[in-house]
Amino acid sequence: MKTIRRLLVLQHLAIEGPGLFEQFAKERDLKIEIIRLDNKNDLPKTKKGDLILIMGGPMGVKDIGRDSYPWLKLERDFIKKELENERPIIGVCLGAQLLANAAGGDVEILKYGSPPRALPEIGWSQIYIDKSNKDFKTLFEEPFHVLHWHGDRILLPNKAVLIASSERCKEQFFRIGNFAYGLQFHIETTGVMINKWIKEDKEFVLKGLGSNGQEILKEENKKYIDKTFFKRKFLISKLFELLDN
Repeated sequence: MKTIRRLLVLQHLAIEGPGLFEQFAKERDLKIEIIRLDNKNDLPKTKKGDLILIMGGPMGVKDIGRDSYPWLKLERDFIKKELENERPIIGVCLGAQLLANAAGGDVEILKYGSPPRALPEIGWSQIYIDKSNKDFKTLFEEPFHVLHWHGDRILLPNKAVLIASSERCKEQFFRIGNFAYGLQFHIETTGVMINKWIKEDKEFVLKGLGSNGQEILKEENKKYIDKTFFKRKFLISKLFELLDN
């Protein structure tokens, strides 16, 4: 890394850590600081050379202002300030939703079917690149399957540029300017992480996939977790490269 020296991780839940992002940062000798907002850690003081990574969690943009998550509004306002300062940012899942909201966007419940009904997108499925995008073109020359785990869809702000979509949710991957990227899907996960999610988020899994949802996910993980490893690592590398200026 030329200018990036420190990875600041905003984490909202013990089981939703930086995973492969942390591994990548360690390989490049970056300093890593994990800020557990759910544990009342203070938001960081940023400086040149910082890259902010915002992780996922079960809370959402619509929870901003609720007593359950008193830190959520502070985090969204922090992201807004860092966007104004053009600080490099990567948002994953909830992080992508907060990033979009800080830039003037919103979220709504993800619906599917006929008639449409609220239905989370959970499990591994392919995402498709916008044909106008050049930065990530090589990544999508072959089908790229990623892990989804969300019940909302992002309503992108006008300033956002869409990069990739899934069949069920258009707003999967986007950028704001040349300094912030949002990913609705998860590229950071390891097998251990996903197994914890399957166990601890059972109710959400069953809501999205039905009574045998946990078994479906376990089988999908066997198929995709190792198969997609290098593509996910490449995407992380590409994001760092584009933000390292």
